[in-house]
Amino acid sequence: MKPSLLLGAMAAVALSAFSLIAQAKPLEAVASFTVIADMVHNVGGDRVHVTSLIGPNGDPHVYEPTPSDAQALKQADLAFVSGLHLEGWLDRLIVASGYQGQPVVLSDGIKTRSMEEDGERVTDPHAWNSAANAVIYVRNIVAALKRVDPSGAAEYQANGDRYITQLQALDAYARAQVQSVPQAQRKVLTSHDAFGYFGDAYGVTFLAPLGFSTEAEPSAADVARLITQIKRERVSAYFFENSGDPRLVKQIAAASGAQPGGELYVEALSPADGPAASYAQMFRYNVDQLVKAMKASH
Repeated sequence: MKPSLLLGAMAAVALSAFSLIAQAKPLEAVASFTVIADMVHNVGGDRVHVTSLIGPNGDPHVYEPTPSDAQALKQADLAFVSGLHLEGWLDRLIVASGYQGQPVVLSDGIKTRSMEEDGERVTDPHAWNSAANAVIYVRNIVAALKRVDPSGAAEYQANGDRYITQLQALDAYARAQVQSVPQAQRKVLTSHDAFGYFGDAYGVTFLAPLGFSTEAEPSAADVARLITQIKRERVSAYFFENSGDPRLVKQIAAASGAQPGGELYVEALSPADGPAASYAQMFRYNVDQLVKAMKASH
């Protein structure tokens, strides 16, 4: 082979190899917290590298972004948030990072719930705590990844369909488990009002000293009313949350006679060696903990 032809063939091989490397480079995605980062990972597979801004056991209500978060967002091909005013710090982070994209809001399409807080109507942001809502999150992830990476569309769809089947099975599991508890015993005390979507979907009443955000401070009168309500309605199990301060709910439980049911994972996954290292594990773990405590409450 002539030197020029050899060089040409080598160049073609090098170009082909470079093309394969370029194709193999995964999309860079940023998620605001671990629950949705895990959902993105399930849909994206090897084609997407996901960075969660908030780590395991982190509280998204009071999070303070870091310079490394700004760097990760600036380099991201796309960003995922839950929305519904959960990530109040996000706008500041976008400005600081110079990120030019529009974050994908995964709660789009959710039938939201709300409550009165300090004289105004506030939307509950904890939509993922219903497995049926999680299916909507996943569909939004599939659509966003297809839009940014059309060549991976079939893979994203297949991963999404497989994951949705798993979530629908978890939804059915939750319904069956809760229905095995007598109606009068389906009452639980938690740290803040983060299980409303779960309660609406599966028929459990949750009482909490704090509203939708852990930033709030309940008044002494609010706490006293809650203790009275717990005694009146005979709520006999309480839970604290992995991402929150358990002191207040423990004080209320001591005053009301409620017994500890353990820890729930509400807004953050556990570390990899914990009982809630994925959204699916988290959801099932919460169902099992709640049902066990409610059944023991008679």
